[in-house]
Parts: sequence; structure tokens; C-alpha cells
Amino acid sequence: MLTLKNVSKTFNPGTVNEKTALTGVDLHLEPGDFVSIIGANGAGKSTLFNAIAGSFYPDTGSITLDGQDITFQPEFRRARTIGRLFQDPMRGSAPGMTIEENLALAAGGGGWLSHVSKAEKAAFRERLALLDMGLEDRMRQPVGLLSGGQRQALTLLMATMVPPKLLLLDEHTAALDPGTAEKVLALTESIVRDNKLTCMMITHNMSSALELGNRTLMMDSGRIILDLKGEARQGLTVADLLRMFKENVGKALDNDRMLLS
Repeated sequence: MLTLKNVSKTFNPGTVNEKTALTGVDLHLEPGDFVSIIGANGAGKSTLFNAIAGSFYPDTGSITLDGQDITFQPEFRRARTIGRLFQDPMRGSAPGMTIEENLALAAGGGGWLSHVSKAEKAAFRERLALLDMGLEDRMRQPVGLLSGGQRQALTLLMATMVPPKLLLLDEHTAALDPGTAEKVLALTESIVRDNKLTCMMITHNMSSALELGNRTLMMDSGRIILDLKGEARQGLTVADLLRMFKENVGKALDNDRMLLS
């Protein structure tokens, strides 16, 4: 479904700011895989997503999605088949437009009330009701008036309104309070499962990385150092992950954000 072969990326080569962000990354996802990705800051997680989404072209290697080579396909073309959510709830929706207008845009319409049929409005209400946030009764309200959790849940709905071939979730609950984050994660699981989506999710929470989805990746210094699935993943604990990290990298994980989550 998604295949990366020997993908590498170095920023600012030949300068004092040279930074190797990805080194020879090989990865293959089957249709319907839900992959949780963990790693310390600078491990290459978001850079991996940027490479897949087309934010830059890799220095070496190839990226194939659903049988099509997208290595040098521009980002705006990939956006038609790749959905993405970011850590910042303010990204991914238009604050000056209403909930209904945002959903119309996500569905491929013009985004203005005059273009939304009664049937589409009814469908939007039905989808919004799944969020259990009362947004189906506030469809004419500007998105900018919503809370961070409400905007992130709405953005998740928008990103999957037309089911993408691949959904990228870049710490999409990190900026939310614990209760709202839990609710958005449960909603994420439900949407991914019901739509049979192929999904990659970056998280700093090691427990979530072992509980959510069917596969766990750990990155360090631009490389995938652990790829756990099936029987190898069953029953693993956070302590097991820390031990395996030390065995693979040669040092203990010292990232406070991950250790305290």
C-alpha cells in the first residue's frame, strides 16, 4: 500500500547547519495498517511524514502509494489522497467560515451555503453527531469560535470526509487536555476502523503506541529502530520498549516528555 525504499534527507548540506534528518528509511504498510510511531524530539517522525506528504523531496530513495510512485509528486497533488492532521488544532480548518462551509469544502464542494443541498446538510449533521460534541446544532457558527478539542475533532472529520488512501496524524492530541485527548483518540480509532483506513499516527505516549493500532514503530536519529507487530507486539509494556530501545541504540531513553506520559 505504502512503500518507502532507502529514503534519506539532509537539510542545509555543506553548511554549519547541516542536519541529517532521515537515513535509509525502508518501510512497507499493508492496506488497513494502523501504525503508531514514537521517538524523542529530532528522531525524524515529523520529517518522515513530511517526506510522505511531499513537503520536500528526498535526497535518495523512492515513495510509492497504492502502486503509484509519488516520490517527486508535488504536495498539493498528494493532498488529494493523503489526509493529515497536525498537533496545532488551529491548522486544518478555516476559522472565518462556518462548520457547514468547512465540511462542504472537505467534501469537495464550493464551500458556500448556496452550494450545500438539503441532503448534504443532513449528511453533515449526521457525521457531526458522531463526535458527541453538539456541533450538529451549531453548523452556522464560525469554526474560529470552537475550542481546540472541537476544532481538532472537526478537522479529523474533514480529513476523512472523503476517505483518503493514507491518513497521517502528527501528534494530533498533544495540545488537548487529557479528557478531550482521550475522546479524540477514541473517535480516531472508530473512524479509522469504520472506514478501513491505512493510518500512521505519531504519539509521545508509549502506552498509547502499544495499545492503538496493529503496529508500533520507534525512531531514533532518522532511522526506524523498532518495528513491532503481531505476536512480537502482544503483551509488550513500556518497560519492554525502554529495554529494547537501549539494546538497539546503546543508551537509555532520556526524553522527559515520553517518560512522563
